[in-house]
Amino acid sequence: MLLEWRCIKCILNSFGFLTCSGHFLSFQSFFLKVSRSEASHRMILLNNSHKLLALYKSLARSIPESLKVYGSVYHINHGNPFNMEVLVDSWPEYQMVIIRPQKQEMTDDMDSYTNVYHMFSKEPQKSQEVLKNCEIINWKQRFQIQGLQESLGEGIRAAAFSKSVKVEHSTAVLLVTEDILKLNASNESKFRSCAETGHPDDDFESETPNFKYAQLAVSYSGLVNDNWKRGGNERSLRFIKRCIQDLPAACMLGPEGVPVSWVTMDPSCEVGMAYSMEKYRRTGNMARVMVRYMKYLHQKNIPFYLSVREENERSRRFVQQLGFFEASCEWHQWICYPQNLVPF
Repeated sequence: MLLEWRCIKCILNSFGFLTCSGHFLSFQSFFLKVSRSEASHRMILLNNSHKLLALYKSLARSIPESLKVYGSVYHINHGNPFNMEVLVDSWPEYQMVIIRPQKQEMTDDMDSYTNVYHMFSKEPQKSQEVLKNCEIINWKQRFQIQGLQESLGEGIRAAAFSKSVKVEHSTAVLLVTEDILKLNASNESKFRSCAETGHPDDDFESETPNFKYAQLAVSYSGLVNDNWKRGGNERSLRFIKRCIQDLPAACMLGPEGVPVSWVTMDPSCEVGMAYSMEKYRRTGNMARVMVRYMKYLHQKNIPFYLSVREENERSRRFVQQLGFFEASCEWHQWICYPQNLVPF
């Protein structure tokens, strides 16, 4: 009889129905214990404007590591043109922030331009536990995670392995301006969206004959797509159209009235897709575009930064001449895809 009771106790203890002292836990207490454990891995959706502003100000104190999510929250607070949402592990004290598109945006499992997560963590070494046990990420899709903390990688790879998902990691040099590092969180509530302020075409007329600085028109999305290293397909074209339509984008119009140099911004406030047509390279057009574009962003208090591949020394020297310098952290991208899907 004693042996039978010991066996029963072992079974009950294995399922968590006994305390350390050997007393029974009620079914209610057991399930409360389980629910609390599950809740610890759930993320909280922040959709209150006051909380989002408080988060934005708080993230400013973690720049440059937080710039990806900081820039994303900026656009969310100013019209949210890409229908993004913000999740934190707890509030008001948080350790991890994840920005992702709303569910209705992520309908194409193959669209890695839309299925993008921006991530920041105060304790990146603990990201694995959150990623493995929450339903924030759709592991059945092709997607990418972007962040500015190399230490996030271990957790991402471990979580991906547990989901039978492959990961490809790439890095770039993060370049910022001195103003970005001196952002004053007390002034962030004064930021206005591009739609509210308009684009100052008249303020930035080019001094070069036959060339004119202008807002990049959506009608030239195809031109940008054809010359973007990551573009050249229908999904990238849709993404570019949205960037040009909803976010600041500028160009230099040539003698034929067609863009010869241009630059855009993505949903995380990263400046990119910069390009000059071969015929007009080394003419100073890109520098003039960037100077006027940066001046516009600065006037409107829109945060910005950029990334350049480490091997692209020429571009790095170019942007450094414009006032950018290398940040203390790097730009990171983790491209993920289930094993039943071909890589990017």
